[in-house]
Amino acid sequence: MKRRSAIRIMGALIGLVRPLVHFMVLAVLLGVLGNLAATFIPILGSLFVLEVLPMQTGWLLILIALALGRGFLRYGEQQCNHYIAFKLLALIRDQVFTCLCRLCPAKLEGKERGNLITMITSDIELLEVFYAHTISPIFIAILTTLVMLLWLAGLHPVFALIGLAGYVMVGLVIPLVSSHFGKTIGMISRERSGALSSYWLDSLRGLSEVLQFGQGAKRLAVMEEKTNELDGYQKRLKAIEGSITGWSGLMVTFFSILILWAGFALHLAPTATIIAFVSLISSFGPTLALSNLANNLFNTLAAGERVLSLLEETPSVQENATGNALEHNGIAISDLQFAYANEVILDHVNVNIGQNQVIGICGKSGSGKSTLLKLCMRFWDRQSGKLEVGGQSIETLATHDLRAHESFVTQSTDLFHDTIENNIRIAKLDATHEEIVAAAKKAAIHDFIMSLPEGYETMVSELGSSLSGGQKQRLSLARAFLHDGDILLLDEPTSNIDSLNEGIILKALKENSQHKTILLVSHRQSTLGIVDHIYQMDEGRLS
Repeated sequence: MKRRSAIRIMGALIGLVRPLVHFMVLAVLLGVLGNLAATFIPILGSLFVLEVLPMQTGWLLILIALALGRGFLRYGEQQCNHYIAFKLLALIRDQVFTCLCRLCPAKLEGKERGNLITMITSDIELLEVFYAHTISPIFIAILTTLVMLLWLAGLHPVFALIGLAGYVMVGLVIPLVSSHFGKTIGMISRERSGALSSYWLDSLRGLSEVLQFGQGAKRLAVMEEKTNELDGYQKRLKAIEGSITGWSGLMVTFFSILILWAGFALHLAPTATIIAFVSLISSFGPTLALSNLANNLFNTLAAGERVLSLLEETPSVQENATGNALEHNGIAISDLQFAYANEVILDHVNVNIGQNQVIGICGKSGSGKSTLLKLCMRFWDRQSGKLEVGGQSIETLATHDLRAHESFVTQSTDLFHDTIENNIRIAKLDATHEEIVAAAKKAAIHDFIMSLPEGYETMVSELGSSLSGGQKQRLSLARAFLHDGDILLLDEPTSNIDSLNEGIILKALKENSQHKTILLVSHRQSTLGIVDHIYQMDEGRLS
């Protein structure tokens, strides 16, 4: 995908401020008044020194008021800016999470988890620089510059022209030139940061395997290589930032001296020339702020590009929010075809699963069994053929209603850092404790839970690392029993479970199969013993 220019990224990010535009206007107003107050303090001082103004109490009070006002105005401006920034970061996080839910699982399966984590944490956090320290300073610099140009023009038109050239050079030319050199490096830096996070995350998750096979030194060497690569790009960014600071200071000095030379060359009164010099050198604050913004914007704009690209990404499956309701269960599949990219996974599949039926599918790994279940959940859309649920094409059904009637047990179980009870309750948020216990008993996990010191209130470690594979699998089955969908899709539900607990679970499944449609995928013949009919999946075909 073609990368946006810095202006386009900033325009898109500014568009998100619309709900808080009144706070932005207030921040700009306070910022303009504050900068003008700061600028006119030395100007008034020079007028006193040059005896243009008398040292009277009234003027001294105005000087004190400007000094005190500068502080209060600056505080108010920053308060508004940071309120906008942190409010927008919360809104953006909400939008990003909503977008991830919309893209999941089809568009996220090929993305690195660590890169996504970097995007939704540090990338979004970097946008604080833009919203708190970029938008309002741009407008503040423009408005303050206009006021100061009018003031300098009142002293002499040539002073205004020199001032305009200085403001444009420091506030526009230097940031644009530096952006040209730094934007690509900034984007690469954020991508390398995400790649490093992914590698760290993979290494931590597979730490036991890394140690078991003696790969610790190799993983550390790769981490060091990735860290050094990232460090190299960061150093290049810092070098550009240093040159920006140097050139900005040089331009301020040059144009300040130029205005003195112009005054003497035009044989103007020394008083007017000195006042113009003080006015110009003291008014570069807002434009210097713009120049310094470029120092921080390389990473920020790269982060904004990554976040915007995610928000604008279209899902593989367009969910149907206003479709038909599912009135009865039963799945009918006819001549169904599905492929990942150019690889055919399911080829002319035909199967009918009626109400009160338990259908089993067996076959070697990678033959398309799990993919068929995911198509029934409408995680992907088929390329051709028919897939009907409850007598209606799956695309015509309201997606939320479809999934509310389906319970899906996957081969891997994701658990949250929360209590066991809440990990089960995710399948039915309004479930009572008694309902959760009943579901756990059907999944043959209740006795284990009660053996723990805190029972159902036991905290599960991150990713369920404190539990065995079989225990996690039984918690997944407990979720399915609690959800109690009319259609039950089971992908190797007992692969990590001992024969005793398997028997308890299969008995519960059989007892709960009345008025349900059950599609069970398994390699185990003992598990398939409860099904009414078994299909063999071989290279995407059912027989």
